[in-house]
Amino acid sequence: MINSLGIKKSPKDTKVVVAMSGGVDSSVVAGLMQEEGYNVTGITLKLYDDAKSSSKSRQCCSGRDIIDAKRVSETLGIDHKILYYQKKFKTEVIDSFIDSYVSGETPIPCVQCNQTVKFRDLFEFSKELRADVLVTGHYVLRRETNGGEGAMYRAEDKNRDQSYFLFSTTQDQLDFLRFPLGSINKSETRKIANKLKLNVAEKPDSQDICFVPNGDYASVISRFRPQSFKKGDILDLKGKKLGLHEGIINYTIGQRKGIKISNKEPLYVVEIRAEDNSVIVGPQDSLNISELYLRNVNLLSSIDDFKKEIFIKVRSTGKLLKSTVEIKKDNAFVKILQDEKGISPGQACVFYSKDKIGERVLGGGWIKKTVNKNLSTQSTDTK
Repeated sequence: MINSLGIKKSPKDTKVVVAMSGGVDSSVVAGLMQEEGYNVTGITLKLYDDAKSSSKSRQCCSGRDIIDAKRVSETLGIDHKILYYQKKFKTEVIDSFIDSYVSGETPIPCVQCNQTVKFRDLFEFSKELRADVLVTGHYVLRRETNGGEGAMYRAEDKNRDQSYFLFSTTQDQLDFLRFPLGSINKSETRKIANKLKLNVAEKPDSQDICFVPNGDYASVISRFRPQSFKKGDILDLKGKKLGLHEGIINYTIGQRKGIKISNKEPLYVVEIRAEDNSVIVGPQDSLNISELYLRNVNLLSSIDDFKKEIFIKVRSTGKLLKSTVEIKKDNAFVKILQDEKGISPGQACVFYSKDKIGERVLGGGWIKKTVNKNLSTQSTDTK
């Protein structure tokens, strides 16, 4: 007998750990598992101290979320545990985020969080509990290959697809993970929450990065690394000094507002050089990127799959871009076959291919260098 999770056990004999963030998505997943008769344990992670947060928008993994997850578990009648991972989160996610920003990159802490505490550490804890699967509320699809391995695909609802944030999932983790929401849309998820009479049915989605209230990155870095606010030069593409900046962490690639330099045409941030503490600005067409160099590449497929037509995404809300990809150990060279603007080192580049089932995630890596033919020198990895 194979149950709905692909396990050769009856639901009541199948131990399921659900990662419960306190939001509607993971709460619905816990409810669906309980309705099917699985042996469910919900686990919520305490990742940071949000007591001093002044954010008016909802943040992921807040103290309020822990309370909501506990109430949902009580409503469903399932076991619930809280894991206190503040120290791990500070080291693995917050410190990494700050290091990246100070190096002139544009980091994505949500990917780093999934890669470390949410999947790596929670995966190991679930194994210690002798669970059969770890289930999450992410909007991605998991299929099995002919060899029985897990394969990741974009969610059916492309507006909710979260595969970009999960490219660093290992094959062992993917074999163990399940994503029940990959085939439905958000409105259906909320209907299920109302049907189950969950207190989070109408809870809004999180908007801010959990430790960055109101999207104010500079305030976070100021708190942990006040010495990072060092004045430097703002230069044009030819190296001419146009003005001064108050610290490179106040700038991101593609930024237009806040440069405070008058010019006949709008100026954009096209490069951030941590090595000499300078910000390079230029016209909009200077943002066009044609090639990428990646580090720490993670593959969820064989090298042979890259002989097919390949697409990439360089931002979570971005479109799929036709590209060619050359893999060399844990590095990769990407040639983009159509113009894309404002790509920054520190961001993720995720690989996709298309087949009869859908759009499969082949893996991805972290951007360490971008090539812009309008620049005499290029953005490079400073780590």
